[in-house]
Amino acid sequence: MFSLSWREGILIGSVVIGLMAPITLVAAQQRTPPDFSSNFAGWVGLNGGGPFYEPVPGAPKDLSPIVSDPAHPFTPNGSGGQSTYRIPDLSNSNLMPWVKERMKKDTDEILAGKYAFTPQSSCWPSGVPFFMGYGGPDPLVFLQTPKDVWILWREDNQARRIRMNAAHSPDAKPSWYGDSVGHYEGDTLVVDTVGLNGRTVVDIYRTPHTEKLHVTERWRMIDGGQMMEVVFTVEDEGAFHQPWKGMRRYRRAEQEAYEKICAEGNTFFFGDKMPTAPSPDF
Repeated sequence: MFSLSWREGILIGSVVIGLMAPITLVAAQQRTPPDFSSNFAGWVGLNGGGPFYEPVPGAPKDLSPIVSDPAHPFTPNGSGGQSTYRIPDLSNSNLMPWVKERMKKDTDEILAGKYAFTPQSSCWPSGVPFFMGYGGPDPLVFLQTPKDVWILWREDNQARRIRMNAAHSPDAKPSWYGDSVGHYEGDTLVVDTVGLNGRTVVDIYRTPHTEKLHVTERWRMIDGGQMMEVVFTVEDEGAFHQPWKGMRRYRRAEQEAYEKICAEGNTFFFGDKMPTAPSPDF
């Protein structure tokens, strides 16, 4: 029968412990979530000029975010020319007929002189994925706890709550920001959102959606933590023929926290009244 002396046993045990230590250390490092909220730094969008998205490299055009109509190029404020509103390119074949019809009607009214509504113009909640477009010049701020991640937009204190390592509520009523749950996959925060009402728009081009909207986001820091990237997938079988993807990148912005309120009474300036609730919806 094979046996070991006590000295041989100690030696083998030491070797095993020595081999396990690096593995345990690596596992511990992998369990450490990324710190998006270090020093409460904010994240400011790179592409500026409003909350619009970039295409994911390699994605087909019609399965990418809506872009500007070449016949009506966008001119931002401060560019030296007369600023214009964003007019969508409706040649995208992924849009269902009713979506194109509504967007064309909206476009025709804007080209005839009507104000182009955005949620920010009348203090409406932006919803998802439109919320991801914010971050410039007022940054997004992440607050992370083991049970929740909050993403705040400093412009008018809008906030998203993401419940970590949880399942979607089985009886969640459609709401402005829906029901968001998340988890970490290595250096990435993965967020899944459902239960969104149909009162928001998907993007700066005022693309509508239905209550079937389902958005998945993957947030991660890049360039040594000085930049952040989110790649998201939008699914809505009531508005789009196929799921599509978009991307948004941000840079770290170190600045003092401040409060900036979207003032009440913003009723008559643009013709779009602030949302009011005659009774609680929860």
